[in-house]
Amino acid sequence: MTLRDDPIRTARASAANSLFAFLKSLPPGERLIEGGFMAVQAVAGASLAFAIGRALHTEQAFWACITAIAVSQHSYIDTRNLSRDQFIGAMVGGLCGLVGTTLGAGYFAAYAATVGVAIIMCWILNVGSAARLGGITATIMLLVPGMGPAWDKALLRLGEVTLGTVCALLVAFLMSWIEERWFGKPHKT
Repeated sequence: MTLRDDPIRTARASAANSLFAFLKSLPPGERLIEGGFMAVQAVAGASLAFAIGRALHTEQAFWACITAIAVSQHSYIDTRNLSRDQFIGAMVGGLCGLVGTTLGAGYFAAYAATVGVAIIMCWILNVGSAARLGGITATIMLLVPGMGPAWDKALLRLGEVTLGTVCALLVAFLMSWIEERWFGKPHKT
Protein backbone atom coordinates (compact mmCIF):
# COMPACT_ATOMS: atom_id res chain seq x y z
CA MET A 1 0.00 0.00 0.00
CA THR A 2 1.42 3.36 -0.97
CA LEU A 3 0.94 6.72 0.72
CA ARG A 4 -1.64 7.65 -1.94
CA ASP A 5 -3.64 4.50 -1.14
CA ASP A 6 -3.84 5.09 2.63
CA PRO A 7 -6.32 7.87 3.46
CA ILE A 8 -5.13 8.22 7.08
CA ARG A 9 -1.49 8.69 6.07
CA THR A 10 -2.54 11.05 3.30
CA ALA A 11 -4.56 13.14 5.77
CA ARG A 12 -1.66 13.22 8.25
CA ALA A 13 0.82 14.22 5.56
CA SER A 14 -1.57 16.88 4.32
CA ALA A 15 -2.07 18.25 7.86
CA ALA A 16 1.69 18.35 8.46
CA ASN A 17 2.29 20.07 5.14
CA SER A 18 -0.52 22.54 5.90
CA LEU A 19 1.02 23.39 9.27
CA PHE A 20 4.43 23.95 7.71
CA ALA A 21 2.92 26.01 4.89
CA PHE A 22 1.00 28.08 7.44
CA LEU A 23 4.09 28.69 9.56
CA LYS A 24 6.13 29.67 6.50
CA SER A 25 3.43 32.13 5.45
CA LEU A 26 3.56 34.01 8.75
CA PRO A 27 5.28 37.39 8.82
CA PRO A 28 8.83 37.32 10.26
CA GLY A 29 7.72 38.77 13.62
CA GLU A 30 5.14 36.02 14.13
CA ARG A 31 7.64 33.35 13.05
CA LEU A 32 10.00 34.77 15.66
CA ILE A 33 7.31 34.39 18.32
CA GLU A 34 6.44 30.83 17.22
CA GLY A 35 10.14 29.94 17.10
CA GLY A 36 10.57 31.47 20.54
CA PHE A 37 7.77 29.30 21.93
CA MET A 38 9.38 26.21 20.38
CA ALA A 39 12.80 27.17 21.77
CA VAL A 40 11.39 27.72 25.26
CA GLN A 41 9.52 24.42 25.06
CA ALA A 42 12.53 22.40 23.90
CA VAL A 43 14.97 24.05 26.32
CA ALA A 44 12.56 23.71 29.25
CA GLY A 45 11.95 20.02 28.52
CA ALA A 46 15.66 19.30 28.10
CA SER A 47 16.60 21.26 31.21
CA LEU A 48 13.98 19.51 33.32
CA ALA A 49 15.12 16.12 31.99
CA PHE A 50 18.75 16.93 32.69
CA ALA A 51 18.06 18.18 36.21
CA ILE A 52 16.06 15.09 37.09
CA GLY A 53 18.61 12.80 35.41
CA ARG A 54 21.45 14.36 37.37
CA ALA A 55 19.47 14.17 40.62
CA LEU A 56 18.86 10.46 39.96
CA HIS A 57 22.57 9.97 39.15
CA THR A 58 21.91 8.39 35.77
CA GLU A 59 25.05 7.43 33.91
CA GLN A 60 24.59 9.86 31.03
CA ALA A 61 21.73 12.31 31.69
CA PHE A 62 22.43 14.06 28.40
CA TRP A 63 20.49 11.28 26.60
CA ALA A 64 17.35 12.47 28.40
CA CYS A 65 18.05 16.02 27.17
CA ILE A 66 18.61 14.89 23.60
CA THR A 67 15.38 12.90 23.71
CA ALA A 68 13.38 15.81 25.11
CA ILE A 69 14.61 18.08 22.32
CA ALA A 70 14.10 15.41 19.66
CA VAL A 71 10.45 14.80 20.54
CA SER A 72 9.46 18.43 21.17
CA GLN A 73 6.99 19.45 18.50
CA HIS A 74 4.75 22.44 17.81
CA SER A 75 1.67 20.81 19.35
CA TYR A 76 1.09 18.53 22.29
CA ILE A 77 -0.47 15.80 20.10
CA ASP A 78 2.56 15.80 17.78
CA THR A 79 4.89 15.65 20.79
CA ARG A 80 2.85 12.76 22.19
CA ASN A 81 2.96 10.81 18.92
CA LEU A 82 6.69 11.31 18.46
CA SER A 83 7.27 10.41 22.13
CA ARG A 84 5.41 7.13 21.60
CA ASP A 85 7.57 6.37 18.57
CA GLN A 86 10.72 7.31 20.50
CA PHE A 87 9.79 4.99 23.36
CA ILE A 88 8.96 2.05 21.07
CA GLY A 89 12.14 2.63 19.07
CA ALA A 90 14.17 2.76 22.29
CA MET A 91 12.61 -0.48 23.52
CA VAL A 92 13.26 -2.35 20.29
CA GLY A 93 16.71 -0.80 19.78
CA GLY A 94 17.65 -1.45 23.41
CA LEU A 95 16.64 -5.11 23.20
CA CYS A 96 18.41 -5.58 19.88
CA GLY A 97 21.43 -3.67 21.18
CA LEU A 98 21.51 -5.89 24.26
CA VAL A 99 21.54 -9.02 22.09
CA GLY A 100 24.07 -7.50 19.67
CA THR A 101 26.38 -6.43 22.50
CA THR A 102 26.13 -9.82 24.17
CA LEU A 103 26.71 -11.88 21.03
CA GLY A 104 29.07 -9.79 18.94
CA ALA A 105 30.39 -6.66 20.59
CA GLY A 106 33.31 -5.16 18.71
CA TYR A 107 32.47 -6.67 15.32
CA PHE A 108 31.17 -4.45 12.55
CA ALA A 109 29.01 -7.25 11.13
CA ALA A 110 27.29 -7.63 14.51
CA TYR A 111 26.69 -3.88 14.65
CA ALA A 112 25.23 -3.76 11.14
CA ALA A 113 23.06 -6.82 11.75
CA THR A 114 21.80 -5.43 15.07
CA VAL A 115 20.76 -2.10 13.57
CA GLY A 116 19.15 -3.85 10.60
CA VAL A 117 17.20 -6.21 12.87
CA ALA A 118 16.01 -3.30 15.04
CA ILE A 119 14.67 -1.45 12.00
CA ILE A 120 13.01 -4.56 10.58
CA MET A 121 11.44 -5.41 13.96
CA CYS A 122 9.84 -1.98 14.18
CA TRP A 123 8.31 -2.50 10.75
CA ILE A 124 7.13 -5.98 11.69
CA LEU A 125 5.50 -4.50 14.82
CA ASN A 126 3.75 -2.02 12.48
CA VAL A 127 5.54 1.03 13.89
CA GLY A 128 7.76 1.90 10.97
CA SER A 129 7.85 5.47 12.27
CA ALA A 130 9.91 4.16 15.23
CA ALA A 131 12.37 2.26 13.00
CA ARG A 132 15.02 4.96 12.70
CA LEU A 133 14.83 5.54 16.46
CA GLY A 134 15.31 1.82 17.05
CA GLY A 135 18.36 1.90 14.81
CA ILE A 136 19.73 4.93 16.65
CA THR A 137 19.24 3.28 20.05
CA ALA A 138 20.90 0.08 18.85
CA THR A 139 23.80 2.18 17.55
CA ILE A 140 24.13 3.91 20.91
CA MET A 141 24.08 0.55 22.67
CA LEU A 142 26.86 -0.85 20.51
CA LEU A 143 29.08 2.16 19.86
CA VAL A 144 28.82 4.52 22.86
CA PRO A 145 31.02 3.40 25.73
CA GLY A 146 29.28 2.70 28.99
CA MET A 147 30.05 1.16 32.32
CA GLY A 148 28.61 -2.06 33.67
CA PRO A 149 26.90 -5.02 32.08
CA ALA A 150 25.02 -4.69 28.79
CA TRP A 151 21.58 -5.24 30.37
CA ASP A 152 22.26 -2.38 32.80
CA LYS A 153 23.25 -0.12 29.91
CA ALA A 154 20.04 -1.03 28.04
CA LEU A 155 17.88 -0.26 31.06
CA LEU A 156 19.66 3.04 31.70
CA ARG A 157 19.17 4.14 28.07
CA LEU A 158 15.49 3.23 28.21
CA GLY A 159 15.13 5.10 31.51
CA GLU A 160 16.88 8.17 30.10
CA VAL A 161 14.72 8.12 26.96
CA THR A 162 11.60 7.72 29.08
CA LEU A 163 12.64 10.61 31.30
CA GLY A 164 13.24 12.83 28.27
CA THR A 165 9.88 11.98 26.68
CA VAL A 166 7.96 12.49 29.92
CA CYS A 167 9.61 15.89 30.49
CA ALA A 168 8.93 16.94 26.88
CA LEU A 169 5.28 15.87 27.20
CA LEU A 170 4.85 17.74 30.46
CA VAL A 171 6.35 20.93 29.06
CA ALA A 172 4.39 20.62 25.77
CA PHE A 173 1.15 20.26 27.69
CA LEU A 174 2.01 23.22 29.91
CA MET A 175 3.00 25.39 26.91
CA SER A 176 -0.22 24.44 25.13
CA TRP A 177 -2.21 25.40 28.21
CA ILE A 178 -0.34 28.72 28.53
CA GLU A 179 -0.91 29.55 24.87
CA GLU A 180 -4.62 28.87 25.29
CA ARG A 181 -5.07 30.75 28.59
CA TRP A 182 -2.81 33.74 28.10
CA PHE A 183 -2.64 34.21 24.36
CA GLY A 184 -6.10 32.99 23.30
CA LYS A 185 -4.74 30.34 20.95
CA PRO A 186 -6.76 27.14 20.66
CA HIS A 187 -5.51 24.21 22.72
CA LYS A 188 -3.37 22.00 20.43
CA THR A 189 -4.07 18.55 21.83
